[in-house]
Amino acid sequence: MGRKFNFEFTPFFYPQIRKEVITMLVNNIYELIGHTPLMKLAVPTPNDSQIYAKLESFNPGGSIKDRLGMALIEHGIEIGAITAGTTIIEPTAGNTGIGVALAAQKYRLPVKLVVPAKFSFEKQTLMRALGAEIINTPSEEGIKGAMKKAEALADEIDNSYVPMQFENVANPRIYQTTLGPEILADLAGQRIDAFVAGAGSGGTFAGTAKALHDVYPTMKTVVVEPEGSILNGGPSHSHRTEGIGVEFIPPFFDDVQIDVTKTISDQAAFDHVHQLAAKFGLFVGSSSGSALAASLEMAKELPANSTIVTIFPDSSERYLSENIYD
Repeated sequence: MGRKFNFEFTPFFYPQIRKEVITMLVNNIYELIGHTPLMKLAVPTPNDSQIYAKLESFNPGGSIKDRLGMALIEHGIEIGAITAGTTIIEPTAGNTGIGVALAAQKYRLPVKLVVPAKFSFEKQTLMRALGAEIINTPSEEGIKGAMKKAEALADEIDNSYVPMQFENVANPRIYQTTLGPEILADLAGQRIDAFVAGAGSGGTFAGTAKALHDVYPTMKTVVVEPEGSILNGGPSHSHRTEGIGVEFIPPFFDDVQIDVTKTISDQAAFDHVHQLAAKFGLFVGSSSGSALAASLEMAKELPANSTIVTIFPDSSERYLSENIYD
């Protein structure tokens, strides 16, 4: 005799028995940038806190940097730096490059992306798929080497433009005007006690933190970095966690409040990546694992029943060659 299983079943796929049918008709891929879901995580938390994660992998290019890519290109057009046929040159670890290439397609612009060789094969493949030319720089030179090479290329190529995400005002601004307000609308007035996010260029953290802090001035702002990043004063060295970590202090941090800096080990980040997939069906990159680790640490430090908002910038599929699930 077979065993009987008792479980609650809530149908999802059948419209005739769902309370609501969601339809979405779009005219082009760019309409899908932004308005990503905010998910209440079912992970056990200290002090009965609640952690909400913005799932940015739902952007069409698969990451939060789709927002930035479009902002950088359209800002360049607004200021007259980009005209018909301008070659876009940008140093990138990957996701910004994908976002820039996607945006450049809209305006039929050629793209050259300068990428340190160490970054994931999948991200570089996606950039090429969107029509970008990849110029690799030595891994040991890091993002500074890519920045130097991008500027050298711009000197050689007529009618070229380097948006330079690391210092472009459009970077934090796009998150202050889109991501922050989306989170506030999603939570519909629910108090936010802490905002936790990783920093690479620093724009996501700075812009979103400003938007949220304007509404909740007592909210803790928590920046996340991997070991090997320099925000907490440690020595710079390589790390497996991609997408976050800085070799220099982001200029966008000059006018944003940072209450706490959390330095998360690669091991902790990857452990959470594993658990989010195995237990909750969430495929996220290592920077998301770091964000969750830091959020759980903050839950221990905040009062009971606190609300913590974090960002999961991308998905794990673009890191499979980096053995993210080893």
